[in-house]
Amino acid sequence: MKIIRVGLDVPVATLFDYRADDVGADDVGRRVLVPFGKRTAVGIIVEIAATSEVPVHRLKSALRVLRDTPALFTDDLRLLRFASDYYHHALGPVLMNALPARLRRVHALQRPVEACFVLTTSGEAADFAQLPARAVVKRRLLDLLKQQRALDAAAVKTVAPTARAALKQLIASGWVERQNVAPRTPAPGPHSAAAGPALTPEQAEAVRAVCARRDAFQPFLLLGVTGSGKTEIYLRAVDAVLRAGRQALLLVPEIALTPQLEAMIRERFPATTLVSLHSALNETERLQHWLAAQAGRARIVLGTRLAVFAPLPELGIIIVDEEQDASFKQMEGLRYSARDLAVVRAQQRSVPVVLGSATPALETYYNAANGRYQLLTLAQRINAAPPRIACISTRGEKLEDGLSQPLLAAIAARLARKEQSLVFINRRGYAPVLMCHACGWLSGCHRCSAQLVLHLRDRRLHCHHCGYQAPVPVTCPECGNQELAPLGQGTQRVEAALAQHFPRARILRIDRDSTRRKLSWHAMRRQIHAREIDILVGTQILAKGHDFPHLNLVGVVNADSLLYSTDFRAPERLFALLTQVAGRAGRGDMQGEVLIQTEFPQHPLYAALQRQDYAAFARDLLAERRQAGFPPFVCQALLRAEAPRLETALAYLARAARIAKTLAQGVTIYDPVPAGMVRLAGRERAQLLVQAESRVRLQSFLAAWHARLAAEPSTRARWSLDVDPLEF
Repeated sequence: MKIIRVGLDVPVATLFDYRADDVGADDVGRRVLVPFGKRTAVGIIVEIAATSEVPVHRLKSALRVLRDTPALFTDDLRLLRFASDYYHHALGPVLMNALPARLRRVHALQRPVEACFVLTTSGEAADFAQLPARAVVKRRLLDLLKQQRALDAAAVKTVAPTARAALKQLIASGWVERQNVAPRTPAPGPHSAAAGPALTPEQAEAVRAVCARRDAFQPFLLLGVTGSGKTEIYLRAVDAVLRAGRQALLLVPEIALTPQLEAMIRERFPATTLVSLHSALNETERLQHWLAAQAGRARIVLGTRLAVFAPLPELGIIIVDEEQDASFKQMEGLRYSARDLAVVRAQQRSVPVVLGSATPALETYYNAANGRYQLLTLAQRINAAPPRIACISTRGEKLEDGLSQPLLAAIAARLARKEQSLVFINRRGYAPVLMCHACGWLSGCHRCSAQLVLHLRDRRLHCHHCGYQAPVPVTCPECGNQELAPLGQGTQRVEAALAQHFPRARILRIDRDSTRRKLSWHAMRRQIHAREIDILVGTQILAKGHDFPHLNLVGVVNADSLLYSTDFRAPERLFALLTQVAGRAGRGDMQGEVLIQTEFPQHPLYAALQRQDYAAFARDLLAERRQAGFPPFVCQALLRAEAPRLETALAYLARAARIAKTLAQGVTIYDPVPAGMVRLAGRERAQLLVQAESRVRLQSFLAAWHARLAAEPSTRARWSLDVDPLEF
C-alpha cells in the first residue's frame, strides 16, 4: 500500500494522508484530487510514504492524480517549504497559492492553446498602399507578419496600445486570420541579441563581475544613481545567461513598470520567448505564461513579486530591480518578501542574484558594507548631468493650492522653452479631508481610522484603505453648516490649480484613478514621449523606472508629510522616493532641475539629497539604527490580531505574550499595543512585537511559539505572524 502526503489549501499546519496505489516517484509535486470532508479538493503531492499515523481503516483513497500538467520540480518544492518554515505559514496554502488559479480548481483543465495570427492568401497579395496614411499601426502589424510569418498575442501587444483593435480590423477585412495551436516545447534555438549601446567603464566592470560568477551563488548590490544605466547591466547579464542555454528571472515592484521593460527586452532579444507574470493578467494568460516557464519555452520571465515562485527548470540568474521597494513585501496571507526569497532561491540553485537600486534598503546596503553582498557602483549618469536639487522654504509663505510662487515661475519658464514639467504629490484625490470650520467635523471613515478623501470629479468621498465611498454631504452632518471646505492637496486639486494658472498648457494627471482602465498607461506614455503633454501631475507611479527625455523640471509638493512619521523607516522611504522622482528630471540633453517645497530646508535628509550622497545618508541612518536597536541590527517579528473590539484583540495578544515569555531565551517580548491604524475595514487591530539579535534564535522561538498559538482554543480574534515586518 502506498500513501501520499498532500498539501491542501486549508489553514492547518499539517499534510493529509491518502491511499494511492498507482503513484510513482515522478508524481511528487503533481496535483491530485482528494475527498476532503463533504467536498472534493485539489492538493499537491508532497511525499510518498509506506506508513501513516492514521489507522489504515480510516485512510481515504485519492480520487485521481492529475497528470495533465508537469509536476512541480524538487527545487520549487524546496523553495516553497523554506517559505512555509521561515514565515511560519501552513505549507498547504503556500503550495497551492504558488499555482495559477486555473490549476487550483477541481474541474478538468482544458489543454491550453495559444493564439497565433498569420496572413491569409488575400493578405499576402494585398497592396498595403490601399491603407490610409493614418493606419500606422496596421502597417506595422502587416510588415511584422510578412517578416515573421506569425505573431502571438504577446508580440501583438508590444506593437502599440491600439494593436489589438487594429488586428481585429485586419481580421474582419480578411487579411489576417487567427489560428489556435497547442503550446510547443522546443529546445531553445541559437541565441541572438541585438547590439546594445557602448558601455561606460563602470558598466563594463559591473557586467564583468556578474558574468564571472555566472555558475555560482553570488548576491550583488548594483548601486547606481538614476539614469546610470542599470537596465543595460541587466540586459547584458541576461544575454550571457541565455547564451549559456539557461533562463532568466527579472522582478520589478510595479505592474506599471512591466510593459516598458518588456518592450526593451523584446527589442534586445527578438528571437527569445519572454513571458510576464503579474496580477493584471487574466487567468488564462497567467496559466499559459506559467506553463511556458515550467516547460522551459520561456527563456525570460518578467514579473512582480508573485513571479519569485515561477517554475524555471534552467534558472541561470535572478534580477530584482528597485529592490528597496515595499511592493516586494506581501502584506496579506503568506507575508513574504520576494526580494529575500529571490536571494534564497539563488542560493538554492547556485546562481547569481542582482539587487539593483539607486537607494537600496538599509538591510541590503548593510549586507554589502559587511561583504555578504558584492557591491557594484554606477556613480555617473549616462550622457547626462545629475539634476540640480534645491529646496523652496514654505515656512510662513502663502501657497496657492499648495503651489509656491518659485515653483509656478519655474514651470512657466519650462513652458516657454517647450520643455515638460512634473509636479509630484504622493496623494491622489482632490483633498485629503473635508472639514466644517464651524464645528470642526472631519470626513472620517466609519470603518477605518482614516479620513475620507474628497474626489471632486465624481463628487464622492473615498476611503483609500477599505474602499468605502459616500456622496459629498450638502451640509455638515454635525451642525448643518453649508460651508464645507477641502483641506490639503491631492493630485486632482493640483491639476485644477495648474490648469487655472496655465490655461493653455496640456496637463496630464497620472495616479491610480486615472490609470485604472486597461491600456490607459500605454496611451499616456505615448502622449508624453510624443510631447503632447506639457505638465505631468502624478504620484509615485511616476517615480520609478520611466525615461522621459523632454522632462526637465520636477516640483515636489508636501514632501514633509513623511519626515516626522512614527515609522522608523520613514526617513529611508522618503529619501528613496525623492531620489527616484528627482531622477526623472534631465534624462535628455538638458540638465534637470528639482524643486522641493518644505518647511525644513535645513533638515539633514534634504542636505544629503541635494548632495545626492546616498552612502553618507545610509551611514548616518545605520548609526542611528544601531544606537536605537532597530533592524538590521536586530531581527523582528510582529504578531497581529484583529477583532470586532480592540479589547478582544489586546486580550488575545496579552495571552500570547504570557506564552511567549515561557519560551523566550534571548528574545525580547514587548507589550501588546494598538496598531498604527487601529480600525481597518470595520475591525480593530493590535500588535505584539518580538525581536532578537540572532535570526537563528528568533526563528527557533517563533517555531515553538507559533505551534503553541495554533494549539490554543479558538478565539474571536484573528491572528497572523509577520516575520521581518515593514509596517507597524
